Amino acid sequence: MNSRLAFLLIGVVAAWVIALNTGRDLAFSLAYLLTGVLAVSFFWSWNSVRGISVRRLTRTRRSQVGQYAEEQFEISNQTLWPKLWLELEDKSTLPWHTASRVVNSLRHNGTQRWVVKTLCTQRGRFRLGPVVLHSGDPLGIFHNDQQLASTGYLIVYPLALELTAFEPSVSELSGGEARHRRTYQITTNVAGVRDYVTGDSLNRIHWPTSARSRRLMVKEFELDPTADIWIYLDLFAPAAAGMPWTPQPPEPALFAAQNRQKRRSHLELPPSTTEYGGTIAASLARYFINRNRAVGMNSRGRTREFVQADRGERQLNKFLEALAVVDAAGDLPFGDLVATDGVRLNRNDTLVAISADDSPSWAAALQMLQRRGVNSIAVVLDGASFGAPRDYNPLLSELTATGIPAYRIRRDDPLERVLSEPPLFGGRRQAL
Repeated sequence: MNSRLAFLLIGVVAAWVIALNTGRDLAFSLAYLLTGVLAVSFFWSWNSVRGISVRRLTRTRRSQVGQYAEEQFEISNQTLWPKLWLELEDKSTLPWHTASRVVNSLRHNGTQRWVVKTLCTQRGRFRLGPVVLHSGDPLGIFHNDQQLASTGYLIVYPLALELTAFEPSVSELSGGEARHRRTYQITTNVAGVRDYVTGDSLNRIHWPTSARSRRLMVKEFELDPTADIWIYLDLFAPAAAGMPWTPQPPEPALFAAQNRQKRRSHLELPPSTTEYGGTIAASLARYFINRNRAVGMNSRGRTREFVQADRGERQLNKFLEALAVVDAAGDLPFGDLVATDGVRLNRNDTLVAISADDSPSWAAALQMLQRRGVNSIAVVLDGASFGAPRDYNPLLSELTATGIPAYRIRRDDPLERVLSEPPLFGGRRQAL
C-alpha cells in the first residue's frame, strides 16, 4: 500500500466518522467526494491494463557479436476506453537491450508500433522477455501490473574475424592438394554436370538437368580431401584467466550504421582467455570452411561441445552456436583432453590447439600425435597478459623442440593481423 492510498483511506474513514456523528451536509459531501475519488481511481486502475495486447516480433533468434538484434513491438487497445498512460518494462537479459517504453494516449482500438535495434557486444544465450505492463490511475493512488509471457531466447554468436591467411596455408595442409581435382569415383562433393557418354553409370545421371535440357546429363565429382581440421579449445577452469571488465554502452544504431566495418574491427573483446579463445576458434573455423575444408571442434567445459567435421555454411553455424555458450568450467586438463581424444584423429588430420595453460603437458601430447601422423598447430593464449602469474617459457621451449608451429596471443593483440602472420616458429618466422 502506497502513501497516497493510505492517506486517502484515512481521509475517507475520518470523513464518514465526522459526517455520521455531526450530521452536517458539508461533512457528508466531503465523505461522498473522497469515496467517489477512491472508487473512480480503483476502477480506472483496474481498467488501465484491461484489453491491452502486446506483440513482439523478433526478426531472428540468431545474431552475432558486432551485429544488431532487431525486434518490433506492437501494443493495441481493444477496449472502448482510452489509455492515458502505459509503461512497458522489458526484462530481457540481452545487454543494452532498451525495449522498455512509455506509451501515452492509446485511444480506443488504437495501435502503436516501434522497432528496437540493439548492438550485440557479448556472446551467449539471452532471454527475450517477459514484458511487464505497468499502469494506474491519474492520481497515482492505485498501480496495476500485468506480466506477459516470455517469447524465447536469442543466441549471440562470437565474433568471427576475416583472416587473410593462416600458416600453414590451406594448400600446404594435408588434403589440401586434393581440392578441385575431378575424379571418376562417386564422392559427396558434386563438381558439376556434363553430357552422358557411353559407359557412364546410370546412378550418376542428374535427372532434373536431363529433363530441362532434354538430353542425358551426368554428375561430376571432386576428390574429397581425406584430412580433416580439428579445433581443440581448452576450457579447463584453472587454466582460464581474466580481468575485471565493464562493457561500454554501444553507440546508437543511427550513427553506428554509417561505418559498419569500422565498428566490427574496433569491437572490444572482454579481457578473458575464454573470450579470446572462442573468437579465435570461430575465426579459424570461418577461414577454413570458406576454403572448403572439413572442420570439427572438441572442447570440454561445463558440458562437452563436440562438432563433427564437415563443410559448408551450415557447419559454420553449428560451430558458432556451440561457441556461443562455452564456458571455462571444465575439470579435465587440456593435455589429457588432447591425449585421450586426439587418438581418434586420422593420419594427416590437422589439430589446432587453443589454450592458456602454461603446462608443457599438452605440448607433449601434441608431440605424441605428431608421431602418429597428426599435424599440430598451437595457439598459446598468454594468461600473464590477462593478469595471471604464469611462466610460458617451458611450454614454448617444448613447442620449439618439437617443431610445432605456434602463435602467442596477448591481451589487446590485433587478432586479425597476428593470426594472418607466420607462426612464431615452425614457419617462416623463427624468433620468439
